[in-house]
Amino acid sequence: MRLKQGQIWVKKNQYFRITEWSRLTIQYKMSFSLNGAEEELEEVSKKEFCRLIKGAELYEENQGDS
Repeated sequence: MRLKQGQIWVKKNQYFRITEWSRLTIQYKMSFSLNGAEEELEEVSKKEFCRLIKGAELYEENQGDS
C-alpha cells in the first residue's frame, strides 16, 4: 500500500491522519476517534511511520457503498 496525503490509518483505538507527505518525512496527527480532537502535529521519517502503523488498516470513507 502506498502512503498518500490525507489517508487515515486505524490501529486499535488510534487514528493516524497523514497531513503532509514528502519524499523523506511524514507529518501526521493522531486522535482516539475518527472525528475527535487531534493531538499535536508530529513529523517522522517514512520508516518510523511504517513501524508506527504496523498492523493498522487503511480507513476508507466509502466502506459501506457498493
